[in-house]
Amino acid sequence: MSDEIWAALGATTLDEVRRRAAIIDAVTEIEPVEVDGAERFAWNDGGGQSAVWYFTPDKHALLLTFDHESALNLFAEGTYAEQVALYGGVPEHLVRLVRDRPENYESLNIVDEDTGATILYAGGVFWFDGERWAQAEGFLEHCRREGFDAFGESGFTYCLGDYRFGEEFTPEAIVEARAEDGYYEDDAERRKNLAEIKEIFARLG
Repeated sequence: MSDEIWAALGATTLDEVRRRAAIIDAVTEIEPVEVDGAERFAWNDGGGQSAVWYFTPDKHALLLTFDHESALNLFAEGTYAEQVALYGGVPEHLVRLVRDRPENYESLNIVDEDTGATILYAGGVFWFDGERWAQAEGFLEHCRREGFDAFGESGFTYCLGDYRFGEEFTPEAIVEARAEDGYYEDDAERRKNLAEIKEIFARLG
């Protein structure tokens, strides 16, 4: 499944990726944020898992995933240097978007005790260079060294589930998936949420 989602992400235009990120940001009731001209959209499940997107004016993008129960969670025992290393190979203009920034629900900071510098935690680090998506070299090297499954430990599959890459992305499909997960108490609540999500789609294209 992870390989299928990765391939589907790669086959999706950046404009469509951004549209889905903006819609899921609104569905999840997260406020979009501008960071040095880049747009930040996010998703979280309310339980410690998250996906965060940054889209730059020059058509580059950064995607961070985080699974608090995985071995790639450096929050408890990791160091600043280890977290910085996961961003290895990502262009500095993208890494700069997560350096010395206010932390938030989706992304907490890890602090360099010597300098006071901070960088946002992430388990999976992925980026778009204008033509294709790539997995950060530092992230892959860490997984190879530790014997981790990169997609599995980063939470990639779970965190990108709501974006439905390679699948139908409509209000009805989102609500149906939520219903299958037991999200609604009754049909009235389901109909109300469908109307709300339809409004978001209409507003965000």
